[in-house]
Amino acid sequence: MRIPYRFTIVIHNKKLKLFRFHGRRMSTTPIPTRTYRDAIDALNSLQTNAAILEAVRAAGSKLNPNAIPEMIDYLRRVGLKPSQLNNLNVIHITGTKGKGSTSAFTDSILRAARPGWKTGLYTSPHLVAVRERIRINGEPLSEEEFTRYFFEVWNLLQNTKCEAATTPFMPNYFRYLTLMAFYTFYQLKVDATILEVGIGGRSDSTNIVPKPVVTGVTALGYDHTRLLGEKLSQIANQKGGIYKEGVPALTVQQPEEGILELGVCAVEQKASQFTVIDALPSTIPLGLAGAHQRSNAGLAVQLVHTFLSIKDQSYSPMSDPNISGAASATWSGSEIEPLISLPTSFMDGLKNAHWPGRCQTVPDSKLGAMTWFLDGAHTQESLACCLEWFVSPAVGLPVSPVSDDHPPRVLIFNCTSGRSGDAFLTAILEKVEEQLAIHGSLEKKEEFFAKVIFCSNVTYASGNFKGDLTSAAISTTDNLNLKTQREIEAAWNKLVPTYSGTVHVLPSIEDAVEEARKTLNVSVLVTGSLHLVGGVIEVADLADRALSPKA
Repeated sequence: MRIPYRFTIVIHNKKLKLFRFHGRRMSTTPIPTRTYRDAIDALNSLQTNAAILEAVRAAGSKLNPNAIPEMIDYLRRVGLKPSQLNNLNVIHITGTKGKGSTSAFTDSILRAARPGWKTGLYTSPHLVAVRERIRINGEPLSEEEFTRYFFEVWNLLQNTKCEAATTPFMPNYFRYLTLMAFYTFYQLKVDATILEVGIGGRSDSTNIVPKPVVTGVTALGYDHTRLLGEKLSQIANQKGGIYKEGVPALTVQQPEEGILELGVCAVEQKASQFTVIDALPSTIPLGLAGAHQRSNAGLAVQLVHTFLSIKDQSYSPMSDPNISGAASATWSGSEIEPLISLPTSFMDGLKNAHWPGRCQTVPDSKLGAMTWFLDGAHTQESLACCLEWFVSPAVGLPVSPVSDDHPPRVLIFNCTSGRSGDAFLTAILEKVEEQLAIHGSLEKKEEFFAKVIFCSNVTYASGNFKGDLTSAAISTTDNLNLKTQREIEAAWNKLVPTYSGTVHVLPSIEDAVEEARKTLNVSVLVTGSLHLVGGVIEVADLADRALSPKA
């Protein structure tokens, strides 16, 4: 009897044992097939843990000056050159708020305008499954597809070396998924790619495409200030870093400080044009709720219009079969004028856009009289937009705002470490007060929520995460002590000393969902973190209703 060599691969505390025999005799035991769970375990091993993140924060977080060269080296190791990424026909989108929604609008419009094309969409973060980040024709990769492309990239990296000794052998979590998206889209030969930036823009791992077709910057605001800078001009400089020579540079209406800096970036990088886009009028129906989405939708319309003007010689709004009266704008190398009247296909794309977890209303799967209001707002500006949506008639207010007949309201809130719970709660309460006054409601901001729940982003009451929602960035000690949640509770008690409702600090999202369901006929607002919203969708069994555009 021959004794096999045993190879043990450890992936995130899970062992896969492979056996190899010498000679002609083969084992009758098949080599285990690598599964989607194996891919998720391997991916999670690339996360930066809480201790390292805290050390970086203490030292003063700075953007990695070698981020772009390192990402290009990883690209080389999977068999691609930056110039080959131009073949993906990229629409590159960044901004502080609304970049995900703008990407979703852009994808939806482009698919409606060119249904025969194959589109790739890369966004972050995901809500429930990592697969959501990489989509083909609007649909996330299947578990089988994700596993295939994940391990193809994994194996290529494992069998190659970095050129620079200082470059980590394996990319971190976000870099890996970005690399995998590029690889997947290239293998599938997509006709167009909508590429959302992770953080910033200039040093972001998505920013290695030499010449995207068009670039766009959504609304600017204050987030990741330790990395991007405290001033809006500094943040704008990082966002404007995606502008490229000879490529149209678009943005939306911005504060003066931001628009001036973006204009400077466009000039310095020799963009072919710099255009500021207006929001769409309220008469145009959108698939995403919230007044702020009109700015995102307006930018998406012009991104697609500019893209088609450059890449599709058959495109002319005047001759488009799905037209509602617009002038021709086929590109001849000169500045492309914004589209004024929208083709019917653009209107369809706007109306059918679907982007879960953003100003989204979802009926409960178990209790018919319970409704979830989900928004992953995680900046002061985006929280103001969230509350403008929620504290309005037929959403969080009764159709007649002066009526006392409304369901009790519950707030489930969390914010990740490094963000100010005090400032966020202040933004929420100020917007509630403002909206109540606008709509003539007699309610008081202190009494608006009958129950307030502050919970961690841990998925289950057992203390475990769903694999796709695992976060190594959360300190185990902080989790056990609920340090962040206690700080948020203290901030709430300070801001609302006369609060007559109940406040709960709970260790998991599952605990928060159970507590919310104890109140009958309730409206539950979940906000402060996309990770929190995704966890609620998972444990409240809302996925079929929340994630499907047909629901």
